Amino acid sequence: MAIVSEQGKYLLKRRPKGKDDLCRVAFAHAVQSHLAAESFPVTCLLAARNENSTVLQLDHHIYELFKFVTGTRYDGSKEATIDAGRKLAEFHRHLSNFAYESALGGLKGCFHDSSTVRRHLKTLGSDRSNRNKKLRATAEALMTLYNESSVSVNESGFDSWTHQVVHGDWHPGNMLFSKQKLAAVLDFDSVRIAPPLTDLANGMLQFSIIGGRPNPADWPDFFDQDKLVQFLSGYREVIKLNKDMLKSLIDLMIETMIAEAVLPIVATGFFGHLSGEGFLKMILRKSKWLNKNHNKLAKAII
Repeated sequence: MAIVSEQGKYLLKRRPKGKDDLCRVAFAHAVQSHLAAESFPVTCLLAARNENSTVLQLDHHIYELFKFVTGTRYDGSKEATIDAGRKLAEFHRHLSNFAYESALGGLKGCFHDSSTVRRHLKTLGSDRSNRNKKLRATAEALMTLYNESSVSVNESGFDSWTHQVVHGDWHPGNMLFSKQKLAAVLDFDSVRIAPPLTDLANGMLQFSIIGGRPNPADWPDFFDQDKLVQFLSGYREVIKLNKDMLKSLIDLMIETMIAEAVLPIVATGFFGHLSGEGFLKMILRKSKWLNKNHNKLAKAII
């Protein structure tokens, strides 16, 4: 809810019941406060009047109040895409030494080589009725691609990569821009502990995926290679990556795309308002395209 008062304009956010516990929200606020102190473009959190806390609990809900930020949506330009990648690297750099031990309980882990993702894929493929024969075949094909990518990433040295606080949901819908520069990162609900490369791969996916049409069946198989390279080039202006890390990014993109689609579909049968079965078929087509063009894309980014 937007609130206009004599003191200014604000945004009030109420989290759904049971969405997050207080410790998780407090940790996300600590991350935002740290970034604000580093002059990173985040929305300013306001403390409750009678408490020195930016988290307000009332009637089993958690509320947050932010200063309202004016900006524009991502316009798809080269400049905005590069800056989004650059700002992600700055985000990682600012948080490279941020203490997170107290948050390890539910925040460590990611989409890579995940037993949860595999369990959900097995759930989708477990119905042996004729009605779900096509869905079962799609789930099995996604499982094969997911496993192959997981093995490839592990062979690139995933277990040796440093873990730190990552954003977890770096996509255009969570950002505001001004003159093709990132003006504010809006959403920290998915912050977690993982290797920064998982964040980078997800950002590359979100900024290069081509969709938007009402029916996922009409989405093309291919990605916008220019945007993929532009986003990565912005990141590499700030943080250098070795060859093995760069080689793993396409496989990480496959993993995160599959994981992001499967989890809500198992829970609800839908991805947002879209049919789960149709959406998974599109994800399979796009995963196959990334896998088929792996070497071509690797040459473009290395």
